[in-house]
Amino acid sequence: MQSAVTSNSQPMDAPKQGMPVTIITGFLGSGKTTLLNHILTNQQGLKTAVLVNEFGEIGIDNELIVSTDENMVELSNGCICCTINNDLVDAVYKVLEREEKLDYLVVETTGLADPLPVALTFLGTELRDLTRLDSIITVVDAANYSLDLFNSQAAYSQIAYGDVILLNKTDLVDEASLNDLERKINEVKEGARILRTKRSQVPLPLILSVGLFESDKYYDAADDHSHDHHDHDHDHSTCGHDHHDHDHDHSTCGHDHHDHDHHHHSDHLENDGFTSISFQCDKPLSIRKFQYFLDNQLPTNIFRAKGIMWFDESPKRHIFHLCGKRFTLDDEEWKGEPKNQLVLIGQNLDREILLTQLENCVCLPSTSRGQGFGK
Repeated sequence: MQSAVTSNSQPMDAPKQGMPVTIITGFLGSGKTTLLNHILTNQQGLKTAVLVNEFGEIGIDNELIVSTDENMVELSNGCICCTINNDLVDAVYKVLEREEKLDYLVVETTGLADPLPVALTFLGTELRDLTRLDSIITVVDAANYSLDLFNSQAAYSQIAYGDVILLNKTDLVDEASLNDLERKINEVKEGARILRTKRSQVPLPLILSVGLFESDKYYDAADDHSHDHHDHDHDHSTCGHDHHDHDHDHSTCGHDHHDHDHHHHSDHLENDGFTSISFQCDKPLSIRKFQYFLDNQLPTNIFRAKGIMWFDESPKRHIFHLCGKRFTLDDEEWKGEPKNQLVLIGQNLDREILLTQLENCVCLPSTSRGQGFGK
């Protein structure tokens, strides 16, 4: 299938067959967001659009940002980051209709999504003539890989349909384990193209414009996916997440917000028994109590957690990431009002117990400020 790369047969048409598209998939916490940031900041001469569920999560360096509107961030290198608000097709059109032409499109699927319906969106809709699916990149977390997780249908599909497998976080795992994991990946996908990476750092020519996608094999697989399944997974791409950053400034630690948030998440995380629990609070937490929660109460069936943390003992804004048993806590200055926002993702979680344990980490107010009345 060299004709798409060489231009002998169609000297002018080959590059114009539509904007090339790369789909990035991978399990929770595998390093997809780090990879997206790597792509956005290292494009030389190419103007790339990245479609994500929430661009706030990418943490783009403020020095790079030229302008921001509600659903788009424009960068000084000509790249943009755009959120998928309602429908993937709509978001792609928004990018294609820009006056300033973009060269490349990268789409991130959610961590629990089967990448096939996203691929079929580009193959089986009106986008087929406007875009060209280049490859599916699957990011695998070598440090937190387990056979149980891999046996989930979504994780299996991510490997089976991946054109390039990034075996990430290889610095955290010994050579024997890496070899064993590569063997397991090859059992799912014979002859898989596997790249070992640390912190998702990979030369971009290895993953972009690689021309690996072969559409024929996907049409066969499409017959196994009902239209309902396609629609359900389309919702994966919408993930009405913008309320995290914008809407609930009024919230105290009450349950109304949890109920609302949990409703949004559980709709699209029900595959393989996964659920997502959100906790939001406008009072600080005690570092000591939160550490106790992590050390003694956090259940093993939480695979991923991330959040913005406000601790009574610190004036800083803390960015919290937990993956498997490891967590990081980075700090920076607050830009808005301090508050806590935390999302926990796992299987068969006891929501009420977890929320109670988190509420027990809240400090009693150090001033006589009211419980969220009047501003």
